[in-house]
Amino acid sequence: MARSKLVKANEKIAEKVVGVYKKIEDTVVGGYKKIEEGAVSGFTKISDSFVDEFLTKDGETVEEAKARLAEEQREREAARTEKN
Repeated sequence: MARSKLVKANEKIAEKVVGVYKKIEDTVVGGYKKIEEGAVSGFTKISDSFVDEFLTKDGETVEEAKARLAEEQREREAARTEKN
């Protein structure tokens, strides 16, 4: 009987430890995700602003300018590959 009480007590302790660990893990991961989202969002805003200010042509949207720039980059890389 003493052994079963000890086993039950150990199980309760284990459940509490795991529960607390999961709460801590969720808090840390949630905080990291918020920081990551903020950093990515800030970078995207700055990038869009730069493209809008300096790299768009008349009447071109930021998305169109980014697509055009990506295509130009692929063409440059293809030309460089052909040279080698």
